[in-house]
Amino acid sequence: MKPVLAILAALACLSARAERVEGTFEIKMSPASAPQHEGRTATGRMLLEKQYSGDLQAAGTGEMLTAVTDTKGSAAYVAIERITGTLKGKTGSFVVQHAGTMHGGDSQLAVTIVPDSGTGELAGISGRMSLKQVDRKHQYELDYVLP
Repeated sequence: MKPVLAILAALACLSARAERVEGTFEIKMSPASAPQHEGRTATGRMLLEKQYSGDLQAAGTGEMLTAVTDTKGSAAYVAIERITGTLKGKTGSFVVQHAGTMHGGDSQLAVTIVPDSGTGELAGISGRMSLKQVDRKHQYELDYVLP
């Protein structure tokens, strides 16, 4: 039982040090290649450019793979995005992994900081990001821990 208690104590310390920042972002997507259609699904590859505002003053660049079916509201995407800039006064970069699925009006999205991807003053960063759109404006919340 002692190892389990040690793990729980470590997790409690991490959650106590976790910080949350939020803000808005602008996004530009452009096709990297023509979509491929087969059966009821089109797959594609997009290039991403983002500009984050708020406590995260940064630019994001990445690539996204998509699968969109001919059923309205059914699709999926994965993406890798490098975010470079300043987070609450600390300069550096980190990479996030996106995984999203939509089905019948329900959506699931996980955006996770890739372990050990932080550079500069953001080395060692870990955490998760949530993205949403409200009144046609893109918003983010970033929950993170720095050593």
